[in-house]
Amino acid sequence: MVAVNYVGEELWSFFNAPWEKRVDLAKQLMDIAEQLTNNDFDFALYLLDVSFDNFAVGPRDGKVIVVDAENVVVADKRLIKQNKPENYDVWYESKFEECDKEACLSFSKDMLCSRVTVDHNYYAICQNLLSRYAMWRGSSGGLLHDPPPHIAKDGQLEALLDECANPKKRYGRFQAAKELREYLTQLSGTAR
Repeated sequence: MVAVNYVGEELWSFFNAPWEKRVDLAKQLMDIAEQLTNNDFDFALYLLDVSFDNFAVGPRDGKVIVVDAENVVVADKRLIKQNKPENYDVWYESKFEECDKEACLSFSKDMLCSRVTVDHNYYAICQNLLSRYAMWRGSSGGLLHDPPPHIAKDGQLEALLDECANPKKRYGRFQAAKELREYLTQLSGTAR
């Protein structure tokens, strides 16, 4: 027997929603990445299967919900700090890999479980859901595709998404994720 609960439409159904809605959803996704990575419990939950059908949007409150969390690595940061494996305190950057398939994601479970500071969730959300590298059901460009001309013109959004998905600078994804969250918050505020 399997019990199923309808929590809302899958994220994919918002791929062509109005820009303001997509910005709000993108901000929520980046907030989820932050909450799963850094929280008061000192446990990091790393999503290993990040795709448009593993998230839903609540019909009443419009909140993004993780609906398929069967592929998650749980890392106990306190235990990592206590056991001090080699390089435990060196920030770990997930390696970008160009891919022409849907929901591509490379990761090392050993690294996720032996480092205190890891950028995996930001990488997964940016690469598979938000950036130009995101592909799903024959569409590409991610949730933030086709921004309005005044936003596309200054290039800030594209630069942040590119650095978050495929960083050019050392530890660039960490900074890009932080700045992207701030930028999306700013865009959400001006859209209302």
